[in-house]
Parts: sequence; C-alpha cells; structure tokens
Amino acid sequence: MGRNWYLLWGGSAISAVGDGIFLAALPLLAAHLTQDPKLIAGVSFFGALPWLLAALPAGAAADRYDGRRLLLTALWVQCALMALLATFHSAHIAFLYGMAFLIGTAENVPRAVGQPLIKATVDNHLLERANGRLFASQAVALQFAGPPLGGLLFAVAVPAPFWVNALTFAIAALLVTCMRTQRKERPQVRPKVAEGLRWLVKHKALRTVTVVSATTNLCIAMTMATLVLFAQHRLGLTNAGFGAFLATLACGGVAGGVLAERLLRYRNTVTVTVVLIPLMWLGIATVAHDLPTVAVFAVVSSFCTAVWGVATATLRQRAVPTELLGRVSSAQTLITWGVQPIGALLGGLTADYFGLLAPWFVAVALRTTVGLICLKPLRAHFSAAALNVHLAASPEHDAAVTFPDASR
Repeated sequence: MGRNWYLLWGGSAISAVGDGIFLAALPLLAAHLTQDPKLIAGVSFFGALPWLLAALPAGAAADRYDGRRLLLTALWVQCALMALLATFHSAHIAFLYGMAFLIGTAENVPRAVGQPLIKATVDNHLLERANGRLFASQAVALQFAGPPLGGLLFAVAVPAPFWVNALTFAIAALLVTCMRTQRKERPQVRPKVAEGLRWLVKHKALRTVTVVSATTNLCIAMTMATLVLFAQHRLGLTNAGFGAFLATLACGGVAGGVLAERLLRYRNTVTVTVVLIPLMWLGIATVAHDLPTVAVFAVVSSFCTAVWGVATATLRQRAVPTELLGRVSSAQTLITWGVQPIGALLGGLTADYFGLLAPWFVAVALRTTVGLICLKPLRAHFSAAALNVHLAASPEHDAAVTFPDASR
C-alpha cells in the first residue's frame, strides 16, 4: 500500500466523519421542524432517491473519465451544498428535501469512482486488507465519531454540524489533490450506461449477493426512517443522546472491518452473518428498552454487516474487469441503495399506522425470508478464507468462489 492509497484512505475517513455528522444532524433538523413521522421519513426518501436516478450515469462517468478529478469535483460540490444548508437551515422542510436530494446526488460520484481507485492503488492480494481497513475507518468516522459530534453540535447551534461537515469535505478534497495517479485515457467509444447492469445480472455470484444486500438496505431504511422518534420516545434520548445511540453501531463495524481478513478464512463466516443480522434486529424490537441493551444487539449486527461488506466488495473487485468496474459497482449501487427511498416510505407509513416498533418486525420477517432463500447459493459462492484471486472475470463464469491458501 503506497502513498496514493493512504491519501485516498485519509480523504475517505475524513469525509466519512462529515457523513456521520450529517447522519445525526439531518433527522434532528427534520424533527426540529416537524414531529410527523411521514414528513420525517420524507427526508430519508429524498436523500436516497438519487441512488435510483444517478447511480448508472455516475458509473459510466467513472469508467470514462479520470476518477481522481471526478472525486475532487464531487467533494467540492458537497462542501458547497453543506454550506448552503447551514445558511438556510430554518427554511421549510421542503427545502430540506431538496438539499437531501442534491447531496445524495453528489454522493453517487465518490461511490462510483471509489472501487476503481481502490483497485488502482492496491495490489490484488492486499484487497481484503485494504477493504477491511476502509470499512473499519468508515465505521469509526461514520458511526462512532461523527454522530455524537453531530448531535452535540446540533445541541449547541442548529447550523453548526453542517458548517463542520462542509469543512470535512474541503479537507478531504485537499488530500485527494495530493494524489498522483495516471490520468485515464478517454475511450474511443462512450461507455454504455446500462452495460454494467447487464453484466451484473448475468453473474450468478454477484447477482445473489446483490439481492441479499438490497434486502438488507431496504430493511435498514425502513427502521432508520423514524429512528430519531424511536430513540426519543422509546429510549428517552436527548439530541446529544441520539448521536451516542448511532455511535453504538460503530463498535461492531470497526471490529468487523479489522477482523474480516482473518475471519474470511473460515468456510461459514459469510453465511453466518446472513442469519445473525435479522436476529439482532428482532432483539432490538422485542427486549431492548434502554440504550445499553440496544447497543449489544447493534454491535453484533454492525459487526456482521462489516464482515459481509468486506467479503462482497472484494468479490466485486476481483470478479469484474477493470474497464467495467465503475459501471458494475454503480449497477449494484442502483439496486442495493436504490431501494432505500422505498424502504423509507414503507418505514414512515408503517410507523405512522402501526407504531414505531412495526418497521422492525417487518424488516425482520422480510430479511429472514430472503436470507434463507439465498443461503444455499451463498454457501456455494463463498467457501473458506478469502476471495479467490483467480476468479475468472466473466459474467458467464459461475463457478463457486474458492479461497486462496490461508498461509499467504
């Protein structure tokens, strides 16, 4: 891992701190403007909607243009949008919807170029380590450091978290500016936007993984849409306490990211995570009435999520040809993140009609059903310690993913 990787890693971690601040501050601002569950869920809906609309074009751009320049542009745009939100924070909630949509649109670009940039800055045999460190640092920044800071800053002054968020994007942009990468030559033929989606649909392993990930994100969006009300009414948390509540997720995510490289040596690691995640959600919905109890279940859930994320990201990076990686990654993003606005709407409506616990029970039932259906094919695709370095980069190659010798 060289200089470019560490600059990319540092920029990602710092911008993730800002994302964590935003994660806590945005629903708090929505709850500050209204207590209607449907209107609060609307913020999540408009924030996630761009994953449906902009993911595929962002992937095509990532495969055609220089990833570093695209990343820089996106970071500065996000910085400007955060400054605008901080300035007009007291506007109508419709303005909040619009800003959530624009910020989510800009976020598509770092997501699309991130996978090709990681693959370009890290040797193939180090991908598990790189992805594990990335997941761990993002868990610390996005869930542990950012949300408590966001809740604290919001308690001090409503616009403060958004100004600090703008600063994190500016610092991340300066770090990316210091990267020295070869500028990608523009291909003679414009990349076809939908080509990555077609490739993904034909690849059995990635297709199965995408179904499970999409279901997980749909369920998470359902519970997150009114999570601020769940924290305030069921757990009795303050604004600052809500940030601490989100931070409990980070402990498991950090551990999962750090240990994923070792845990993937064992045959059943990935499939065990598929089973454990909905069980932890069920615990939160049934027996958790205080922050410490919720934290126990949340830590295990986020640990499993991190291990799953490292495994599936590495599978994608090794299985997909470099010239298609941006589009295939964005096609997965279109599906796995594009379901979030649907989940947010379902979560808001379910909570409004059946109570704040109802989205958790629906999420448990849905995720358990899909997980059990996909369990057998997942066991065929994931077999032991790490993802096979020599997996054929062809959508027609559907052989089980085997793992290299653990002594590497």
